[in-house]
Amino acid sequence: MTKYAFIFPGQGAQKAGMGKDLYDNSQAARNVFKTADEVLGYSISDLCFNGSEEELMQTINSQPCILTVSLAALEALKEKGNITAACAAGHSLGEYAALYTAGVVDLKTVLKLIQKRACLMDEAANKTSGTMAAVLGLDNETVINITKKLNNIFVANFNSPGQVVITGDKNEITNSIDKFKESGARKVIPLSVSGAFHSPLMKSASDSFIDFVKEFTFNNAKVPVYTNVDAKSTINGEELRNKLPLQICSSVHWTQTINNIIQSGITDFIEIGPGKVLAGLNKKINAEISTININDCESLIAAISGTEKELIKEL
Repeated sequence: MTKYAFIFPGQGAQKAGMGKDLYDNSQAARNVFKTADEVLGYSISDLCFNGSEEELMQTINSQPCILTVSLAALEALKEKGNITAACAAGHSLGEYAALYTAGVVDLKTVLKLIQKRACLMDEAANKTSGTMAAVLGLDNETVINITKKLNNIFVANFNSPGQVVITGDKNEITNSIDKFKESGARKVIPLSVSGAFHSPLMKSASDSFIDFVKEFTFNNAKVPVYTNVDAKSTINGEELRNKLPLQICSSVHWTQTINNIIQSGITDFIEIGPGKVLAGLNKKINAEISTININDCESLIAAISGTEKELIKEL
């Protein structure tokens, strides 16, 4: 039987109207939205379904919205089919969906965690002048070596071969663009973000989050979870708890994560949540692997039909 890695997207995957189709057609998805509305203290469902692109781009909104839609899609998958995860991973905030998938935290806990994370990161961003940019066409080591020679610029995401995101002081990022191009970068694209996420400029958020995560129960994972900070897998609940604050101000090792999952013998991936960002990155990381995307009812049924045809349940 095929083994699947469940992977979950991060910020940038949001889009207006996301999750509405799942809400309308799946009781399990509706239950996720209902719980999210109650736990978060406002109608996250209304924000997902009717919020503007500008509203959904705001860190304080995008993180809980993307997580809620991802978990709604996951629960709809569990309701309609019988595909299970052999391991789980998520890109930045997507790691929280991975923890839920693996049974490390329950639904209410993961929603509280992401709400606090979003607030702390938003506060840290407002206290600093930071931004991010995508460097295209350079290998990881070259980008790392360049950032080491610059002030207040760091690597945020190792997204795929030839796509590395840098983060740091806004002026320093702007002034560094020519240096990356001189070293062979095809393009350096400034990103529309409110802060220098996954950098030491987020240290205040990371430090505050250390105390917050101590308030919650973290179970040992039922399946291995690959973590952003080191691309390694673990099932140890305490280890997973301790890595979450570190993730806020350290690099997302996504390329390394996917390669490590492949090396474990798993070559079939299911991206669960809005957008198809991770599926696109997977093609660049390894063209031989398979990635299915689930973000609405049409893609859900297509995924089930293509994997476990005999287990299709009437939608």
